[in-house]
Parts: sequence; C-alpha cells; structure tokens
Amino acid sequence: MAAPRISAIDFDESSLVRRSAEIEQERRVAMFDLIEDNVFKPIRAFAAGHEGPYRLVMAVHDGRLQLDVFADGGTELLESFMLGMAKFRRPVREYYSICESYNKAVRRASPHEIETIDMARRGVHDRAAEMLLERLDGKVETDFATARRLFTLICVLHIRA
Repeated sequence: MAAPRISAIDFDESSLVRRSAEIEQERRVAMFDLIEDNVFKPIRAFAAGHEGPYRLVMAVHDGRLQLDVFADGGTELLESFMLGMAKFRRPVREYYSICESYNKAVRRASPHEIETIDMARRGVHDRAAEMLLERLDGKVETDFATARRLFTLICVLHIRA
C-alpha cells in the first residue's frame, strides 16, 4: 500500500564532509529512526498522484538545503525544495556544541550532569524542529518527530568535523 512517507534517504556525496565517529553515529541513528517511522507528504507531488513512499536526496548548495523527492525506486524527480539555511546556522552550532559536551560528559560526569546536558540538547533540537516545520509549511506535510530527525540529518550536512 502506498504511504506518504520517506522510504529511503540519500546524500549528495559532494555535500558531505569528513565526519567524526560520533557524527556518523548520529547520522546512522537518525536515518534508521526516520525510515522506520515518519510522515512526509510533498504537497504538489501528492496532489499529482504520487502518493509515496518517497526517496529523499539531501544536499547543500551555496548555503542552501536542497531536498529532492523521488518516487521510491524511481529516477524521475517529483519535486525539489531549496531552503535557505541562515536561520539554522545557530541551532546547528548549538546542537553540535551540546552534543560534544554530552559525549565528553558520558565519560566522566555524574548522571545528573549528563541529564542536564541532554535536556539542553533536546531543547535545541526541539526548537530547530519547530523552525523546520515552519520552513516546510506549504511544501511538505510532516510531523514533529520527522522534523527532528530531518534536523539531525541537516546538521550532518553542515558540521565540519
């Protein structure tokens, strides 16, 4: 049965930079979680009869996020979105700064300190997911959990590690 969801995610390899083991692990977890459970309905493609599932290709070009939507297993581009990333620069930096603190804390901090850092990380992540939902409004219908996972993947494309 067709479903308005993402079934596969690819990255434009020219957009990727060398990543640390921690960042690569974040990417793997976000991709797995996203593919397992998501809501993704590109409005124009869906209205044109492409009801999903979809393959999403993510890239960064000239500081803008490009999301290309294909039918699952297909090569025809159904829809493409370009999102300016200026508003996301700060949340991306904050998110990975907190993630670095969290990874260091796991090795030597108390459970209370780790929990405090993790709460801050979740807060930044949640605010960025809300921003992404706003940016996708009118283009893609999605839910909060999907936006959170997409933000993690956006971070992977932007982090220089």
